[in-house]
Amino acid sequence: MRNRRPAADDRPAEDLFRSRLENQIDLCHPLARLSAAMPWSALEQALSARLSADPLRGGRPALPIRLMAGLLYLKHAYALSDEAVCARWLENPY
Repeated sequence: MRNRRPAADDRPAEDLFRSRLENQIDLCHPLARLSAAMPWSALEQALSARLSADPLRGGRPALPIRLMAGLLYLKHAYALSDEAVCARWLENPY
């Protein structure tokens, strides 16, 4: 008797080769703790009108507000240029 292949709904949602970030970083790191304490939904609500893309004007779609706010925090906390904060973000998960 052959085993039935599980339906798509029965399979775990996480991909075997794509581990979640929270499983890779130290959640006691100061930036991870700050992120957990941030009121992200309130921040998104307050900033969405100012930072959303205008489809009538064209251009690139807006990045997530949480990403932009986090990068702005890192830029000012560590006195980095735009290029330096982007490079640091790519190489360091914190």
